[in-house]
Amino acid sequence: MLNIIKSVLFGIIEGITEWLPISSTGHLILFDQFVKLDVSKDFMDMYLVVIQLGAILAVVFLYWNKLFPFSFKGGFKTDKKKMTMWGKIIVATLPAAIIGLPFDDIFNALFYNWWTVAIMLILFGILFIIIENLHAGEQPLVSSIDGITYRAALFIGVFQLIAAVFPGTSRSGATIVAALMIGISRTTAAEFTFFLAIPAMFGASLIKVLKFGSGYAGNELAVLLVGVIVSFVVSVFAIKFLMNYIKKHDFKVFGWYRIILGIVVFGYFLLFG
Repeated sequence: MLNIIKSVLFGIIEGITEWLPISSTGHLILFDQFVKLDVSKDFMDMYLVVIQLGAILAVVFLYWNKLFPFSFKGGFKTDKKKMTMWGKIIVATLPAAIIGLPFDDIFNALFYNWWTVAIMLILFGILFIIIENLHAGEQPLVSSIDGITYRAALFIGVFQLIAAVFPGTSRSGATIVAALMIGISRTTAAEFTFFLAIPAMFGASLIKVLKFGSGYAGNELAVLLVGVIVSFVVSVFAIKFLMNYIKKHDFKVFGWYRIILGIVVFGYFLLFG
């Protein structure tokens, strides 16, 4: 029962931090130091990735009408705009699919550690502040996903690859930073980031589940399902909060938060790690 309660807490943290550009990995690594699940190491490695499935399902739930390109009213029809959008999502997914997935185990062995997390938290926090200051008062060049070119999508995809390689970067943080750099509006950047997460995180979760197999011990399967469900529910509220927030505010507060968290991670592990 204690494991289930802990999984609820992990799900809450995942649901909040997956969509706010503050690094879910950084928070989960730090939280894991204080609240450890009584599970095998292999399960925990899989759990920290697959728990993101709940967050992805929240995007599908909230944006179904914008995502599903087919209609069956009056016969089978295809929405060309939505199909074009999915083409851009696929292009943006290519860097992580071609480079990130095949070398995932190598990247994890090299970079999945606290100091990488701390450095990337601080670095991208600084980037958020710099980019927002540079573009202060400017009108965005692109204010809808229709306006994102395939070239821009690929550029954003390269930043998603950076997040896949270096934990603590934040997948949403990296892709939003990339979008802001090339003049995409905050709301469009956030939406494209949400949609881009669907193939990337579904793919990562599927690979982790297949690698782990069916060797669940004790209540591990229940722990996983609880984490996924809680992250789904919390993600719904987190996504709505972010979209409402950035209509009136910039991302600098998240940049400062990342810097502070990065310093906390450095301090904690240097003193107690």
